[in-house]
Amino acid sequence: MASWSSYGSQMRELKMYIFILLVCLVSSLQASVKVSPIIEKVSDHKDFKKLLRTRTNVLVLYTKSATSGDSKMKLLSDVAEVVRGQGTIAWVNCGDSEGRKLCKKVKVDPSSKSDGTDILHYKDGTFHTEYNRPATFKSMLAFLKDPTGAPLWEENPEAKDVVHVETEKDFRKLLKREERPILMMFYAPWCGVCKRMQPIFQQAATETKGTYVLAGMNVHPAEFDGLKQEYNVKGYPTFCYFEKGKFLHPYENYGATAKDIADWMKNPQPPQPKAPEVQWSESDSPVFHLTDDSFDGFLEEHPSALVMFYAPWCGHCKKMKPEYDEAAEYLNKDKDSPGVLAAVDTTIHKAVGERFKISGFPTVKYFEKGEEKFTLPHLRSKDKIIEFLQNPQAPPPPEQSWEEKPSSVSHLGIEDFREALKKKKHALVMFYAPWCPHCKNAVPHFTTAADLFKEDRKIAYAAVDCTKGQNHELCKQESVEGYPTFNYYNYGKFAEKYNGDREEAGFIGFMRSLRGRDQGKRKEEL
Repeated sequence: MASWSSYGSQMRELKMYIFILLVCLVSSLQASVKVSPIIEKVSDHKDFKKLLRTRTNVLVLYTKSATSGDSKMKLLSDVAEVVRGQGTIAWVNCGDSEGRKLCKKVKVDPSSKSDGTDILHYKDGTFHTEYNRPATFKSMLAFLKDPTGAPLWEENPEAKDVVHVETEKDFRKLLKREERPILMMFYAPWCGVCKRMQPIFQQAATETKGTYVLAGMNVHPAEFDGLKQEYNVKGYPTFCYFEKGKFLHPYENYGATAKDIADWMKNPQPPQPKAPEVQWSESDSPVFHLTDDSFDGFLEEHPSALVMFYAPWCGHCKKMKPEYDEAAEYLNKDKDSPGVLAAVDTTIHKAVGERFKISGFPTVKYFEKGEEKFTLPHLRSKDKIIEFLQNPQAPPPPEQSWEEKPSSVSHLGIEDFREALKKKKHALVMFYAPWCPHCKNAVPHFTTAADLFKEDRKIAYAAVDCTKGQNHELCKQESVEGYPTFNYYNYGKFAEKYNGDREEAGFIGFMRSLRGRDQGKRKEEL
């Protein structure tokens, strides 16, 4: 009896040992495939379709087994934390029975890949593209914030000889340790001139490799505002030349070739001082330049006149001046001319500007016998100007401006900006110019987001036209360096720059994440 009792006891111990071993094994497996709660695990086809129907920006990791995606899971978990509200990351295990059916239906086979994983992106409910950019935090984050945008500069294999600097700490370290001269390109990813100069800069980096260091750094995010102030970065790109850690001078040849840069590095010289710009009214211009005092008398003498109201700093005015001068060469010097061309600098002659309610530049108006007849926004070229004066006709009705269209966006100016934002806990403000193509693309998405939150009194989507009246001063104060610029304000105080997706998913997701944080805080308080 004792022997049987002893045998039974041993069997119970053995079973207990096996049970503990299995528990440890399962725990070990679960630990190895630990999935962040932010990553959505999907195995049912209906759930998958619902995910794509309700989310507009989804990155899906397909794995051939429960553990084949381990190397990417931690990375994707970190990315998911940051893009919460702007993008969604999901996981499908094609190795279990349910997941296998789903993978078969969507025709994905991660087992055909060398690492047993496949990453696909879905946009607005449908397949968009396979993710084939580097499996790094920075690249994946940039992709999810702008799935249709260009890859990061450092992803380009031809830019391998450019030193890509990510943080201010890395920048300081580079200056401290590098003995060779450094030419640093401070840039923004969206900047057109930067994109044009990058291939030239990277070619110069290859040609001068070993002798000089050519480095690039995206300083557009708000975290680099102090660095930009230190090196006077007021636009993109800005090139700064360093020797033994000290900034000596900028490089300002924006039309340079790779050879120009390489040659300059051999003998770096500071930019030559620019000659002061001659005022248009003081140049050899055939246009009649008017003042507050001469305006009415001039119109009495000239029964048919076009007047261009301008500001010296205005880029579009500068672009139009040569055309206007050429037209004036013909119209103002011909005794049989059908009319004359005049101009007024309304930053100096403010009374005339206020009288005719000039709020944007350039503004072109036609006067007949001293009376204002038409405002002519379409007249910009020499031929159109001459053609109009030969047969003055009313212009086609102007397209409604964004401000004139009914929407839930609050259009603010220098006079009401601070007061309006003080009342809102969360305000996303778009600083724009009506002529800017990127702004035009963003407008419908921004408007849709504003309409979605119109019932929430704590939220505002606002817009500032930086070309209107004195708004350019406000835009300078708010560090607007390009269009569009999106700033987030908390009860009127600037909190951060918004660098997310410029479609409604991004604008909506950003605000939802803020409201989600609010709700989380309330729960903690309770």
